[in-house]
Amino acid sequence: MSCKHKTEVYSRVVGYYRPVQQWNKGKQAEYADRLPFKLTGKMFDAALAAKTPTVTTALSQQSA
Repeated sequence: MSCKHKTEVYSRVVGYYRPVQQWNKGKQAEYADRLPFKLTGKMFDAALAAKTPTVTTALSQQSA
């Protein structure tokens, strides 16, 4: 199933969700280079033990 309509993609920049299409060219290029990932198993445990800001923020947002 496919349709030919454009979709509007939102992503977070500096705490605010904004349409990617409205970003400047540099931000759009950076967005295209991003690689999604998930911390699991030993990697997650190590990050949690280190109390990295990213992991602790993500955990507090999940529990909210």
